[in-house]
Amino acid sequence: MRFMPGVMLGLLGGGQLGRMFTMAAQRMGYQVTVLDPSADCPAGRVADHLICADYTDSAALQDLGSRCVAITTEFENIPAVSLEKLSGFCTVSPDAHSVSIAQNRISEKQFLRENGFSVVPFTVIEGTGDWSHDDINALQLFPGILKISQFGYDGKGQRRVHDEMELNAALSDFKGQICVLERLIPLSCEMSVVVARGYDGELRVFPVSENQHVNGILDISIVPARISRELAGQAQVIAQCVAEKLDYHGVLCVEFFVLENDQLLINEIAPRPHNSGHYSIDACTTSQFEQQVRALCGMPLGDTTLHSASVMVNLLGDLWQNGEPDWGLVLQHSSTKLHLYGKTEPRPGRKMGHFTVLSETAEAALQKAITIKHQLSHN
Repeated sequence: MRFMPGVMLGLLGGGQLGRMFTMAAQRMGYQVTVLDPSADCPAGRVADHLICADYTDSAALQDLGSRCVAITTEFENIPAVSLEKLSGFCTVSPDAHSVSIAQNRISEKQFLRENGFSVVPFTVIEGTGDWSHDDINALQLFPGILKISQFGYDGKGQRRVHDEMELNAALSDFKGQICVLERLIPLSCEMSVVVARGYDGELRVFPVSENQHVNGILDISIVPARISRELAGQAQVIAQCVAEKLDYHGVLCVEFFVLENDQLLINEIAPRPHNSGHYSIDACTTSQFEQQVRALCGMPLGDTTLHSASVMVNLLGDLWQNGEPDWGLVLQHSSTKLHLYGKTEPRPGRKMGHFTVLSETAEAALQKAITIKHQLSHN
């Protein structure tokens, strides 16, 4: 299977990840049809064709499937049944099986544990309040983090709990949804690895990204991560093993917790390009989005060499509280790259864009990135 430039590719999801995939595909000569419920979605603005419909709309899925030779996704909350239906028309990557595991925290953690990967101690909590005191006590899960089992992202659907009273209050707020309670563990840092796997089993892994979060939302990614070469290599090997165990085809991100003794625990997996991999657009030979196109079309995977240390900073809607930010503060730096997503409604916590600082070292890039971030926040 190999799809040459000129054919139509399909994309489920019209957000910024879809926009960057679409732009990468078009640069390579492909056409892209986007399916998204919003007529003004970022990817739809640049796509060759937009189907504005729900992801479960049968007629829309048939339209998409009949137009395209291959279809991918930009986020994991696409109903697996929709992917299964589309697979009757053309190639779909990632497949319904991989997505169904990754979109549910319980299935994800069980898959990882059953395949020998280390995860944070956890237990499943029924939303009705039916939970095991023995499990919580045996696993020492207080203090912990309660997470809804599906559709949580960027810190949404999560609550820190320190005792049974707080746990019951959080369950009430989550309105009966099934949850996972994880032990809150002291961390050295958080990091992630983006890996691509082709239909022929070829694997390419990107450099490790060190990630800093604010209010559950990624704030800064530092590449290369400020860890030992041995630990970085270990994380890359684990990420590739996860892709192989899933029999995954496409681009996958594996997020890690790094404990104070350098032990690696997998936090979660994302069956798509990832916010922490945006640095690859400017700092790597092949971006994660070009890699997504290559994998989807059965092409040889691209070189993932890092040609420059980099730091990526997310631009959230909070910056717009006093009007449009002064982008001159970013663009005055010759080695800094600005990426805006074309979203018209800035809201607190909403990802509106990012900028990436390139430099000879991660520390130099970080220092400049923090300075620019401070200037934008106080402009």
